[in-house]
Amino acid sequence: MDKRRRVVVTGLGVISSVGIGKDNFWKAIIKGKSGINRVTSFDTKEFRCHFAGEIKNFNPGEFIAKRKLKFLGRTSQMAIAAASLALKDSRLSLRDINREKAGVFMGTTMGERPLEESIDVWIKEGADKIDKTKILQSSANNLPANIANYFKLRGPNYLIPTACAAGNYAIGYGFDLIRKGDIDYAIVGGADSFSKLAFSGFHRLYAMAPEKCQPFDKNRKGMLVGEGAGILVIEPLEFALRRKSNIYAEILGYGISCDAFHMTASHADGIEKVILKALKESDIKKEEIDYISAHGTGTQGNDKTECAAIKKVFGELYKTIPVSSIKSMLGHTMGAASSIEALACCLAVKEDIIPPTINFETSDSECDIDCVPNRAKIKRVSIALNNGFAFGGNNSCLVVRKINLNEDCTA
Repeated sequence: MDKRRRVVVTGLGVISSVGIGKDNFWKAIIKGKSGINRVTSFDTKEFRCHFAGEIKNFNPGEFIAKRKLKFLGRTSQMAIAAASLALKDSRLSLRDINREKAGVFMGTTMGERPLEESIDVWIKEGADKIDKTKILQSSANNLPANIANYFKLRGPNYLIPTACAAGNYAIGYGFDLIRKGDIDYAIVGGADSFSKLAFSGFHRLYAMAPEKCQPFDKNRKGMLVGEGAGILVIEPLEFALRRKSNIYAEILGYGISCDAFHMTASHADGIEKVILKALKESDIKKEEIDYISAHGTGTQGNDKTECAAIKKVFGELYKTIPVSSIKSMLGHTMGAASSIEALACCLAVKEDIIPPTINFETSDSECDIDCVPNRAKIKRVSIALNNGFAFGGNNSCLVVRKINLNEDCTA
């Protein structure tokens, strides 16, 4: 098998606070719709902050049989629902494929929520009050395992827990195995449900904004916690052409790094290296980049550092490359973030529209990029970069391109 098989995205599925399914999601972020609302899953009276990107209209019963729901945590429910939407969108018939050559690779930050719920019950009511089904639901590796079990896929199955960069890692891992010929199809992405633990942790770090997320704004006050799942179906280009599939984008490559600079803070050198590595691995020049989907959390430190790294890589070109953050609309969806943003990059490449950074009010001289303020931009997008950074210095950058059928399928 040729080790340089071209890998394309043929299916997209998303569960988000602005819309269920890629069409509703895309329409919402192009319009600059905010999914931020007052927290309702627990009482926030003990906190300074009361807003987050909770998903209010997700009904898992629309995607999963009732008899199976009780064995699944909310994160698995969202992951299976997003995978179901992505598979339907890809029009891939699972009956016609070798299921041992179909893998599942998922990223996460918090894993499954029932673990947190069980600990809460244990502290407040005692261990004997813990629901035994919650124990079954709690293991973090349940995420890819439950997807594989639900769709009866028997290929490689991995959870990648590199937090907020994990979605890109998972996509990259599936890309590698398909490109090498080890597998033929992969369900890749990330998922995290809304977590009181994550909410409390970021609140304690004084990293959360009181009401709105304002990436790259001079007066930005922090991030907001969100939840969601983003899933991509990927396969070799020749398979997609044979099936006459709708191809959203081609994955050219990715870069990953761990600079281990700080437990929670990013470092410009680490980000610079991961972007340069992604460009090298994808065999493209910096002049070819049309759009950057930023990690863009809305904290003072992250946005300043990310912009500094972009300037170091692109020089004066940074002024001409649109760089937007959809976290301004969704909040930070943790392990789902870079996969949902990768999905947005695929749609930007397909539709030639760049989603905005909403809530932008005041320019910051240290973040003087074109952040696509408040309104989407119509622009040809041939190649897009997707940045995702995580605690501990885990950095990732994914590169997707508009499909070019004039090249050899295994070029």
